[in-house]
Amino acid sequence: MKTSKGMRIQIGIFGRRNVGKSSFLNALTGQPISIVSETPGTTTDPVEKAMELLPIGPVLFIDTAGIDDRGALGGQRIARSLKTIERADLAVVVAEADQWGGSEENLLQRFAAEKVPAIVVFNKSDLARPDRTLTGRLEAAGISWMEAQASRGAGIDLFKQRLLEKLPEDLLAARPIAGDLIRPGETAVLVVPIDLEAPRGRLILPQVQTIRDLLDHDAACLVVKETGLARALADLKTPPALVVTDSQAFGAVARLTPPEIPLTSFSILFARLKGDLATFAEGALAIDRLQPGDRVLIAEACTHHPVGDDIGRVQIPRLLAGRLGRPVETRVVAGHDFPGDLGDYRLVIHCGSCMFNRKEVLFRIMRCQQAGVPITNYGIALAYCGGIFRRALAPFPEVKPLISGPAGRLNGKQREENQG
Repeated sequence: MKTSKGMRIQIGIFGRRNVGKSSFLNALTGQPISIVSETPGTTTDPVEKAMELLPIGPVLFIDTAGIDDRGALGGQRIARSLKTIERADLAVVVAEADQWGGSEENLLQRFAAEKVPAIVVFNKSDLARPDRTLTGRLEAAGISWMEAQASRGAGIDLFKQRLLEKLPEDLLAARPIAGDLIRPGETAVLVVPIDLEAPRGRLILPQVQTIRDLLDHDAACLVVKETGLARALADLKTPPALVVTDSQAFGAVARLTPPEIPLTSFSILFARLKGDLATFAEGALAIDRLQPGDRVLIAEACTHHPVGDDIGRVQIPRLLAGRLGRPVETRVVAGHDFPGDLGDYRLVIHCGSCMFNRKEVLFRIMRCQQAGVPITNYGIALAYCGGIFRRALAPFPEVKPLISGPAGRLNGKQREENQG
């Protein structure tokens, strides 16, 4: 139950007002999570419920406002409901069989366009049942359907079965963070600076999750501050199989770590876990193509209070300016806010996304690709600007064609600068 939101399968519940979406969520969870009322439009903002849904595991259900809401506020609620699709691993359409129409069809079209698997739940089946023509069309489109009476809890077990059938297998299997990069019994050194952004009394989420992942893969991990790295490396009888650092200490850690020891950052590990590492790596090459007046979008998953030397608002713009020899215009967005039009930008630099699920990161990558805008990641951008791009990516087989040999996409000057 303490699994973070970003590591959960996220399931969005969509439909018109008063079709029983909230009743369905309450029946699923066995708790009165959402307010249920005969008055249409009771749910105004997405309502989230994290739970352990056996036999699937940690999930996050998201109950949304009705897609047929009205008025100016209704339009905003619909927009927020539809934005939930960006992070939904699976979508559930709750409908009444005798009211199926354009609203539901439009939802299914959105899901298909964004490659979100869907299940249709015909609620209030005691009042109306779907006709064979409709269910036949759904089956032909590969969409599962079922009947339910949420007010009585009827159909919940069948819904869990449908979930297992529709969820992609890669969602049900845990993706490794770093455990696949070293063998069981080997040691990874994790370099964890304790600075103003470090939470009092604990480590940040990516660091904790990396420790757990290494232990799950029967590897050992040694956690040190950047000031203790040299001593730790000297004390180890066997060199570590991997060194992972906070991106902000990349330069200092690279100088202290012998070149034969693989080195990367937490942010790059999460670029692979949550997104597509090769796309992020190639996106970093666009840094040197930025022209005067080009704008860079810096996107963060969380809405933390920035400190004086904030990585997204201060450090990355400073490093870009140092790399290019001139200031670069940047804009920072946080949380689920992401521009609908990316035409004003020539590069997107995204954080490690520890607070997002993989679906939302992949959605943003897709949006950038559709707009023709390169996208990269904090850790990769910092490594590129710091001249250790190739070294920081060397532990990952999937990007070797990009960084090594004569077929690599780095030009000659960049290869020399980034030999690391």
